[in-house]
Amino acid sequence: MNLKKLFLAVVAFAAMSVIAGARESLASKDTVRILSIGNSFSVDAVEQNLWDLGHEDGRVLIIGNMYIGGCSLARHLRNIKGDIADYSYRKIVDGVKTQTKAMTLDKAISDEKWDVVSVQQASPYSGIYATLEKDLPPVVSYVREKAPQAELVFHMTWAYAKNSTHSAFVNYRFDQGRMYWSIVDASRRAARLVKIHTVIPAGTAIQNARTSVIGDTMNRDGYHLQLTYGRYTAALTWYAELFGRDVRGMKYAPEGISDQYRDICQRAAMAAVRHPWKITRM
Repeated sequence: MNLKKLFLAVVAFAAMSVIAGARESLASKDTVRILSIGNSFSVDAVEQNLWDLGHEDGRVLIIGNMYIGGCSLARHLRNIKGDIADYSYRKIVDGVKTQTKAMTLDKAISDEKWDVVSVQQASPYSGIYATLEKDLPPVVSYVREKAPQAELVFHMTWAYAKNSTHSAFVNYRFDQGRMYWSIVDASRRAARLVKIHTVIPAGTAIQNARTSVIGDTMNRDGYHLQLTYGRYTAALTWYAELFGRDVRGMKYAPEGISDQYRDICQRAAMAAVRHPWKITRM
């Protein structure tokens, strides 16, 4: 092995050690506090099923979501700089969701001693690296200053349905595959840029599930996730990635999901966690 390959191997091993240590740390906690700085895509991912998955394992999750519909990193940054109170702060404690309107990021970050804080880009720009390169670093710097104890993670969102009529689909030439691979590339580069070690590959899990009998039905309107198995797949991916949990065989699933669809969602999530940068056919 030459010196360059040896160096890369050492770096890769060190990064994996950091991730494994973080997973063990979270898994050992009785209560884990998770805050998402997001938009409607974080609503789909963390507000419906994530708490229930923790509950099955006897794990107490406190989940916060700072929501503005369609909110981009650029808008989050403006809100940080201006201390603008235009978020809906959704918080899940003991399985019960409450909502506080006109919330600032500063107040939400101070509300709990968060163990995990996630950031993400709005879907129109999720595959456009230049937007992440510009706005992600100052948002990340702010979070690290305000919540130095928290592990910062990047939520990699999903491509639109093939028949989506979302106006931003033009950014990807109305091509689902182009959008997915653009998101993969942009997410991987962005995580490296700001030294985020954990990417939650929800977008890959959704793409995996689309290769199954479920097909291209993972969305309810062409871009938001289908309310049961769509959202369930994203939540499974979050849970598996954050806690190092093999979610295959977990009993919890939203009401109305068949055993077949439950198993596909679980396998799609696990495949994404193991291979976040490529599609695994179901």
